[in-house]
Amino acid sequence: MTLRFKRIHPDAALPSYAHASDAGMDVRSVEDVTVPAKGRVLVHTGLVMLLPPMFEAQVRPRSGLALKHGITVLNTPGTIDAGYRGEVGVILANFGDSDFEVRKGDKIAQIVVAPVLQAQIEEADGIDETDRGSGGFGSTGV
Repeated sequence: MTLRFKRIHPDAALPSYAHASDAGMDVRSVEDVTVPAKGRVLVHTGLVMLLPPMFEAQVRPRSGLALKHGITVLNTPGTIDAGYRGEVGVILANFGDSDFEVRKGDKIAQIVVAPVLQAQIEEADGIDETDRGSGGFGSTGV
């Protein structure tokens, strides 16, 4: 599949895969911005993605930023729908105790492209029994 991007900022870099077998492509910031300790900020990429119908792009955190600095993507995975034609933005959250500086050109997140299966919705008259039932939120133990 070919995935097209439009640069809407002169410093925008097209996403790229670090390794041939990677699932996620790295996206970069087009601005210098501070993510305050315990805060969050929208970081711009300067890119518009032209996803084909029946695909989505999932915006995910970078593991190194999470481990080393407590930086993650707040709405993870963030979904970019095929029909969206606005700028790709990344909501970075800082769970660390000190401010984190993002510099223009820094890798801030990764994008994974996935096919979409849309379900047909209908109302049910009843609920069938399963071995799990309504157990959730830790019902199987820690």
